[in-house]
Amino acid sequence: MAHQHPNKKKVVNRLSRIIGHMEAIKKMVEDDRNCNEVLIQISAVKSALNNTGKLILTDHLNHCVKEAVEDGDMEQLEAFEKALDQYIR
Repeated sequence: MAHQHPNKKKVVNRLSRIIGHMEAIKKMVEDDRNCNEVLIQISAVKSALNNTGKLILTDHLNHCVKEAVEDGDMEQLEAFEKALDQYIR
């Protein structure tokens, strides 16, 4: 279902920061930085990615899933169930 989500700009900005952070981690590894430092930075990226996923999930629930329920679109609801299962694994 393609349409604008209210937090699209926030999500894109967060993903850009995450990509930049990952590039910095890659450089840390290339520069033989301390493994503890690298692991801490990876943890920060995981947290940022999880928070971005939560923002996308909130948008999806408030728009796509809500519309699917209102329209009785079982196919869309089943697709959401599969996506959610993958996300929370």
